[in-house]
Amino acid sequence: MREGDQPPALSHERHEKQLKKVIKTVVFVCVFINRADLFYRFGQDPGYQSAVEQLEKNILVRKSQLYEMEESLPKSNGLYLTIILGNVNVSILNKENKLKYKEEYEKFKLVLSVIGFFLSVINLLVNVRALELAFIFLLVWYYCTLTIRESILKVNGSRIKGWWRTHHFISTVAAGVLLIWPNVETWYHFRTQFMWFNVYISVVQYLQFRYQQGVLYRLRTLGERHNMDITIEGFHSWMWKGLSFLLPFLYIGYAFQAYNAYVLYCLSQMPGATWQVPMLSVLFFILFMGNLITTSMVIPQKLKERTKLRYRYKRSGNNHREEKND
Repeated sequence: MREGDQPPALSHERHEKQLKKVIKTVVFVCVFINRADLFYRFGQDPGYQSAVEQLEKNILVRKSQLYEMEESLPKSNGLYLTIILGNVNVSILNKENKLKYKEEYEKFKLVLSVIGFFLSVINLLVNVRALELAFIFLLVWYYCTLTIRESILKVNGSRIKGWWRTHHFISTVAAGVLLIWPNVETWYHFRTQFMWFNVYISVVQYLQFRYQQGVLYRLRTLGERHNMDITIEGFHSWMWKGLSFLLPFLYIGYAFQAYNAYVLYCLSQMPGATWQVPMLSVLFFILFMGNLITTSMVIPQKLKERTKLRYRYKRSGNNHREEKND
């Protein structure tokens, strides 16, 4: 490489940043021109309200166009994917391929939930160490694969964020600790409870998948959700568009996580307890608190939004009646 030349990756990132700046500048200029035209109309046209509405529509169109152009640009992998995959480019530029990858992700979650359900039931019926380890290893592989797939989805425009990604990283660690938990008395005290927990979680995940898929399909058809939005292990704001029957099932699952943490804490006081027991107690408690807080924060927010909407409709109805009376 000659002196002054840049590596291809750095050159690509620089071009990407420059292109984004150009796009944002173009949008800014378009909005500025629209506003200048609007200010001119204020002095010429008494019906300026329609001009304001047209300006707002133009701004929304420009923002939408900017977002679509940014989506078509390749993005950097991020630290996690770079560590796992190296400098392999995982950007999917074709829109159909993006949707296909997202659908494969959803099918993967559904199939593994069904397999996990049957393995948990089998482990409840028989006590074979090899089956226990096979099931726990499946959990490690499942959650580890989810973190990689979700990171790829994130690079390609999915808006999954915050706690729900962190949840899968913590679950990967918890499954790894379970895998190396020795075959001792404390494990047998917790074994049956853990298998029942996985049976319940598998059922809830299946219900969530079927319900969320239906809601997301309706909202995408109406243009209210992004095509790359995915199902999650919790309650999200867009679920208020449909039934909210999932909430009791979710809170029971969170209570089960808290109970797991409590039982593991009690087991950690036993003389033969290994370090895995208190470690798992802490991890289950973190999962419980994170799920509970994240889900509970959505509810008052959506109730507040619903109250505002009702107030607006009520005011608009009153104004309409007043206009008729006049």
